[in-house]
Amino acid sequence: MAGRTAALAAVALGLMGVGAVARLQWPDSAPALDCAPEAVRIGPEGIATCGEGLPPAGAQALALGRRLDLNTATAEELALLPGVGPSLARRLVEVREDSGGFTSWDDVDAVPGVGSAKLQTLQAATVLGASPDAGPVW
Repeated sequence: MAGRTAALAAVALGLMGVGAVARLQWPDSAPALDCAPEAVRIGPEGIATCGEGLPPAGAQALALGRRLDLNTATAEELALLPGVGPSLARRLVEVREDSGGFTSWDDVDAVPGVGSAKLQTLQAATVLGASPDAGPVW
C-alpha cells in the first residue's frame, strides 16, 4: 500500500511540475496587435495586421469582437450569431432586400421570428449602418 501511495505522490508532483512549466510558457494575455480593433485589417494572406488590407468581415469581424453591419452582412454571416440560425438569417436578409435596408431597430423587430430576446442579441452583435440602397449621406 505504501508503494502505491508513493507512486501516486510522485505522479502528482510530476503533474504539478508540468503545470508550472506550462504556465511559465503560456502566452501573455496582452493583445497580439498594437492597434485599436477598428484599425485591424486583413492582409492578402488572411492574417490580421495593423497596416494595409481589407477591414475584417463576417466571421473574422466576430472573432475580433467587432459587430456586423445588419444592412450589409450576408445570411451566412448572420447565422453565426448566437440564437439566430440559418432560417432567421435568411429572413432578415430577405426583409432587408425587400425594404431597401433597416433604418431602425423597430424595422428589425418587425421581422417574423425576431422577438425581444433575439432583438437584444442582434443589437449587441450588429449595427445598423447605412443601407446599401440609401445612397450618399449629405
